[in-house]
Amino acid sequence: MRTADALAQQLDGLVHLDTQRAPTGVDLTVDTVFRTTGHGQLDFGGGEFQAAPRERIEPVLDDPEDDYGWWGLEKGAYMIRYNEALHLDGGEQAVVAPLERTLLAGAHHGAFVVEDGRDPLETLLVVSRMGCRLKENGRVSRLVVLD
Repeated sequence: MRTADALAQQLDGLVHLDTQRAPTGVDLTVDTVFRTTGHGQLDFGGGEFQAAPRERIEPVLDDPEDDYGWWGLEKGAYMIRYNEALHLDGGEQAVVAPLERTLLAGAHHGAFVVEDGRDPLETLLVVSRMGCRLKENGRVSRLVVLD
């Protein structure tokens, strides 16, 4: 596995590397949250694939003096877009998995493999019945590049 400093060279949009640095990779942060508004479509060959439609949700400041707002997410499925964009060299693979703190806060996403660079880098976040408050730039996932 790559060190966080080596991996940082393959990422654009890092918010604060010193905070995002982890022993096994780099933590990814949330830039944008979208509410899914309908169903997507999957087929065998991919020619009829359609992503689920979505609408952007704006974060809300707790106090007008705050620099960053919060998304108050109720039970359901959301798309999150990370601040970070990933650049991979040929043949590299990366894995993105939820942080334990994300799970403990009442949300999760499936771990997924990235085999090519991604900009934007996104995933489906599922929020449990208790809901979850998510702050702008909050760390929710860990990215690891496999050697």
